[in-house]
Amino acid sequence: MSSLNLDDFTDLIERPDGGTRRDAEARRERQIVPPGSLGRLDDLGEWLAAAQGSSPVRPIERPRVVLFAGDHGVAELGVSARPAGSAAELVREVLEGGRPVSVLARRLGVPLRVVDMALDCDPDAFPADVVRHRVRRGSGRIDVEDALTLQEAEAAFLAGVAVADEEADSGTDLVVLGDVSVGGTTAAGVLVAALCGTDASVVTGRGGEAIDDLAWMRKCAAVRDALRRARPVLGEQLHLLATVGGADLAAMTGFLLQCAVRKLPVVLDGVVAAACALVGQRIAFRAPDWWLAGHKSGEPGQAKALDRMALEPLLDQGVKVGEGAGALLALPLVQAAAALAAELPEKPAEAEEAEETAEATEATEADEKSEDSATEGSTTGGPTTGGPTTGGPTTGGYAEESAAE
Repeated sequence: MSSLNLDDFTDLIERPDGGTRRDAEARRERQIVPPGSLGRLDDLGEWLAAAQGSSPVRPIERPRVVLFAGDHGVAELGVSARPAGSAAELVREVLEGGRPVSVLARRLGVPLRVVDMALDCDPDAFPADVVRHRVRRGSGRIDVEDALTLQEAEAAFLAGVAVADEEADSGTDLVVLGDVSVGGTTAAGVLVAALCGTDASVVTGRGGEAIDDLAWMRKCAAVRDALRRARPVLGEQLHLLATVGGADLAAMTGFLLQCAVRKLPVVLDGVVAAACALVGQRIAFRAPDWWLAGHKSGEPGQAKALDRMALEPLLDQGVKVGEGAGALLALPLVQAAAALAAELPEKPAEAEEAEETAEATEATEADEKSEDSATEGSTTGGPTTGGPTTGGPTTGGYAEESAAE
């Protein structure tokens, strides 16, 4: 039995500051560019202001990419284009600067952190700061066995909480969250299908390195079999992560929830991050208010999860590689929204007063026209002359002139 009380997160997580958001909206009304003319950037700027509790919004100056890494036993079934147990190779390439996320992070000047939770390799294969939160070597094959013991799931969840605290305490002001895994999208598909009450085929995608039809069928069967094992534990989210998740997914869930507690905004990457966010929403319904969907990855499970959380992706560039690359592409958009919200000048007081006077004049003229129309109608358009037969004010006037003649 776990000693971790997940219900505490419901009480600890507050919504972003509504009063600050209203202040940001009012400030936006006063800026020289008309509200709405910047499209979604307006909403992003206001969301950031509420998340920071600051209007004008502060610039995003210390973002960070955080990637949780792990191998999944279900990859032994041939559900991935990469061989089972090869996530360590990906991590090495990320750390050496050879993966897309590494290139983008370097180009954008964003620090990148990898957290090994369950890589299938020796712990001494990577630096201590990468492996110090490691829970086990690989996760179980979820179609026939639990991914983790309950104790391991709790340890992984708490490791994610600790990483979130480390980032918040170090001054990180926005996190781009992703994963480095082999078999992770299969586990993510199971979580999404279980929490959304849908079939395996609806959530099963082809992964970052696209698999062929036979591999997709194997993956779909693995999701279906794991889904049968997931349904009995749907009411207990930690049990669910232990049964069909994995150490990296449990850690990401804890990380997301603690970031919401610490009021640290997070940009989600692909289906794995979305699945963990969906578990987090089940634990604390206000938590998704602190998250952004970075991009549309093309994975059906991601689309299902984001729809359930009412999160709309910022970008749709067809990026399927994972590892946080798609979400990192959205970072400049978020930074641009913050800069525009904070730095666009407000209208001069004279111009604002002139605009208000013009609006008041227009309103007065509209009222006068309305009153004139009502008066004219009551004079010329009575029961006899004002109906459809006589044609209203114009024909009524003509009738009066004829009568005078």
